[in-house]
Amino acid sequence: MSEQVTDEAENQENSGLADNFEQMVGQRSLRMDAFERLIRNKAAMMGLFISVFMVFVGLFGPFFAPYDHLDINLQRVHETPTTDHWLGTDLLGRDMLSRIMHGGRTAVFVAFVVIVISVGLGTLFGAIAAFAGGFIDDLIMRIMDGFYSFPELLLAAFIYAVVRRPVEGFMTSIYDNVVAWDILKQTLYVDYAMVFGALALISVPGYARMIRGQIISLRERDFIRAERALGVPNRQILTKHLIPNAIAPIVVLATINVGGVMLLESSLSFLGLGIQPPGASWGNMIAQNLPMWRMYPHVVLIPGITLAVTVFGFNFLGDGVNDALNPRQIRR
Repeated sequence: MSEQVTDEAENQENSGLADNFEQMVGQRSLRMDAFERLIRNKAAMMGLFISVFMVFVGLFGPFFAPYDHLDINLQRVHETPTTDHWLGTDLLGRDMLSRIMHGGRTAVFVAFVVIVISVGLGTLFGAIAAFAGGFIDDLIMRIMDGFYSFPELLLAAFIYAVVRRPVEGFMTSIYDNVVAWDILKQTLYVDYAMVFGALALISVPGYARMIRGQIISLRERDFIRAERALGVPNRQILTKHLIPNAIAPIVVLATINVGGVMLLESSLSFLGLGIQPPGASWGNMIAQNLPMWRMYPHVVLIPGITLAVTVFGFNFLGDGVNDALNPRQIRR
């Protein structure tokens, strides 16, 4: 009798262990849940496809372009799409498809460089403000509020217009008096540097405010108090615990802002302040061909539609990532 009771107890114990194992196997990680919500979002998947395609075009498209984007053929100006020129030609007879591909490289390059710079600076200033508090916090945040008081495009245009000529003059003086490097005479590199600086500067406040809010909510948590009680240096707490735990919303914001940076870069180029010829930009393509809009609408529609689709793609992807990572979206 006792042996039978013992066997039943062992069977129940084994059954309980098996049930617990099945429950552990059945549990899904938060990352897997977020990934599944993302792939179920049709708009996000469409945005992901557009984003990946445009990044691929930006990185590798110029290598597959049918023509050099600077080749001029005045005998074939403003041609509509043909078998020789799939998207037609512009006012100088340049192949539109080749210029769209090189403009895509400019858009992708500018967007990702600006995002990296602004995320880095915004995280640094926001973390310092949140962790230091007091006067330093007030000083940094008031400076950020000052940037917020101006429209983004106007502020970027002002920074570009004010800073570009002194920077170009400084590079020319170095070329004349210090070292005669050809790169110092290339105004295209000045255009890129000014666009990077202007767009990154106006993007920093958004990231700084977000990382500050995240760190303020984290610094009173029990695990941070425990670190302080153990005598862990503030720098280590900030870099090892606070910033890594606060970075997820920054990733979402950066994804959403990629399309916005592309739009700002094209807007500056359209106004004659961003990437200018011989550099290719969707904005300057629209500006150059705008006078011929009524007679040859394709020369404006093609870069305009390309820019719009790209911006929509990154916005859809950013919204999808936000919905996937937002705990409020989890169905209970």
